[in-house]
Amino acid sequence: MKRTLQISLAAALLAGVSLSAQLVVSELAYDAAIEPLKLPGSLNFGEVAGVATNSKGDVFVYTRTGHPTLSLGTARPFAHGGSRMFRFDKTGKYVGEIGQGVYAFLFAEKVKVDPQDNIWVVDQMSNTVMEFDPEGRLVMLLGRKAESENVPARGAAPPAAPAGGGAAGGGGAAAGARAGGAPPQGAAGGRGGGADAEAPAGGRGRGGPPGAGGQQDVFNRPTDVAWDAAGNIYVADGLGTNSRIAKFDKNGKFVRSWGQTGTALGQFRQPRAIAIDAQGLVYVADAGNRRIQVFDGDGNLKGRFLNVGTPRAICITSGPRQVMYVSNSNVPEDIDVEGEIYKVDLTGKILGKFGHAGRLAKEFNGVNQLECRTENELWAAEIGNWRVSKITLRGTGSTN
Repeated sequence: MKRTLQISLAAALLAGVSLSAQLVVSELAYDAAIEPLKLPGSLNFGEVAGVATNSKGDVFVYTRTGHPTLSLGTARPFAHGGSRMFRFDKTGKYVGEIGQGVYAFLFAEKVKVDPQDNIWVVDQMSNTVMEFDPEGRLVMLLGRKAESENVPARGAAPPAAPAGGGAAGGGGAAAGARAGGAPPQGAAGGRGGGADAEAPAGGRGRGGPPGAGGQQDVFNRPTDVAWDAAGNIYVADGLGTNSRIAKFDKNGKFVRSWGQTGTALGQFRQPRAIAIDAQGLVYVADAGNRRIQVFDGDGNLKGRFLNVGTPRAICITSGPRQVMYVSNSNVPEDIDVEGEIYKVDLTGKILGKFGHAGRLAKEFNGVNQLECRTENELWAAEIGNWRVSKITLRGTGSTN
C-alpha cells in the first residue's frame, strides 16, 4: 500500500489505532545475546542509554559510565564527565572511545548514526546534540550547556517560574555552529539550557504558549534526534519544560518547532524518541500520554497509535518494506511489568511482539533505545540492566 493512500486515511488515524481493535497479538520467536560486545577488562558499562550502528556494522554505545566531577565556586557548581561513548567493530571487538573528555558528555541519552555515517550524540543534562564525523571528530553542536547553575541558600524560597507569554515569535537565532566557527547562540531572554531535575511549570519566558519551547536551539533535557531525506534535523526536546519537536536545516539553522506540554492532539508529555520514515513522516514516542503521534515535516498532525503501551524507544527499518519497533518500557519502580517490544507496520497495525520485563537473557529492563537497520536484527540499550542486547528475530510477523 502506498503511503499516499495511508495519508488519505488521516481521519481514521486521528481517531487513534487502539489496542481493542486488535486483541490477539502474535508472539515472535527470537534470540537475544546479552554479551555481544567485548569491553576490555578495565572497563564496564553503566546505565546503557544509547546504541547505534553504522553502514560497516560498527557499534556505538553511549553509556552513563565515567568519573563525574563537580567543581564548586561559592554557590555555582559545575559538573562534567558523567558519560562515555565506546566503539566496537562488527565482530564485537572493542575499538576505542569517541569524545573522551568532551565538555558536554554528562548524562547519556541517545546515540544515532546518520546515512553518511556521522555519529550524533544526545546528552540529556548538558542540553546538547553533538555531531561527530565517521572518524570521531566533532563537527557540529546544537544547544548549549550551562556553565553553572545557581544554588539557592538552604531554606530559601524557590525562584518564581518565568512567565510564559504571547504567540510564538518567528525567526529564532541560528541554531548550530560548525566546529571552528561561531558558537551557537540562543535568542534573547533564553537561559543556557539548565539541567533542572524538576522543571518549573509554565514555560521559560521565551515566547509561545506555556509549556512550549522557544523558537530557537536552547534545549531542556532533549531525548532524541532524527533526519529526513533532505538532511533536515529533528530534535525531541523532551523531558524538561519545552515539550516540543525542534526542526533545523542540514546546516543547523533553526527552522521551526511544534508542540507544548499537554494531553491534547499535537501536545506532548515526555516525548522520548523520534523516527522518520522514507516519506518524511515524523513519529514521536509521546511516552507520558502512552501514544505515538505522527506528523508531517511541518508539524501537521497525521495520526496517532494508542496500542503500544508506554513507548520509550522506537526505530524504523530501512528498505522498501519499512516497519517500526517500539519498546513498551517498564517503569524503573517495577521491573516485573510490561517490557515487551512490539513490531508495528506504519499504519499502526501490530505485527507481533516479543520479550517481557526482567533481568535474564531475553528479558528487558528500561530499554531506552532501539536500533533496527534490518527487519530481523535489532540492538537494545537497557538502562535497567546496564547492558546492550543483540536481538535476532525468527520470522517476520503477521502481515494480514
